[in-house]
Amino acid sequence: MIDDLIQLATLTSLGLALMLPLANPLTSMTLLLSLGQHIPYQERRRQVTQAAFYVVGIMMVTYYAGAWIMHTFGISIPGLRIAGGLIVASIGFSMVLPSTGTSPSAADADAAGAQGGRQVPNIAFVPLAMPGTAGPGTIAMIISGATSVDAAARQGFAPWVLAATPVLVFALLGLLFWVCLRSAGRIVAVIGQGGVEAISRVMGFLLVCMAVQFVINGVLEIIQQYGVA
Repeated sequence: MIDDLIQLATLTSLGLALMLPLANPLTSMTLLLSLGQHIPYQERRRQVTQAAFYVVGIMMVTYYAGAWIMHTFGISIPGLRIAGGLIVASIGFSMVLPSTGTSPSAADADAAGAQGGRQVPNIAFVPLAMPGTAGPGTIAMIISGATSVDAAARQGFAPWVLAATPVLVFALLGLLFWVCLRSAGRIVAVIGQGGVEAISRVMGFLLVCMAVQFVINGVLEIIQQYGVA
């Protein structure tokens, strides 16, 4: 039993080490600072909790059914990367070049929240959960890890350890995501509205760069798979 617990701790640590650089909660925290600045406080807290469940749910579905879903709809990893890149680019451009004529003020957002939140945008799923944290790179890594379970079993890992590790890794990532986003309000209090707007522009530019890199990686993978040697 002790050996199994050591295996569980080892695999969990390895999973977190592999996933954290891809599923970077700080990216979603910056998105929250940029896109959620006009969302009422209580509604923002609710969406943060909702987004944390979305992150865990997306990762669980991807691990257990991701390969089957992509095969069923004929989606390839390069296609996933390019589609994700286009979504990220759209979000990035909206942050770099915001529409000043249509963006609501804080007072308008508070009034909307008081009227039942009909006009308050919900950013929990897109872009906080996807592609902010559970993006194309994260999904590709999870699908790749799911296909290596049989190899890990042949190396002597207990079946229950292999079954519990992904659940534990995804739960810890969701908890870390939730903690980071719940701390975003304190950052706003320190840097002020001007700082949030500056971060929004910089993060938007970085998102556009990330999107271009997603597309480049997808195109390169297509060339490697179908190109002439």
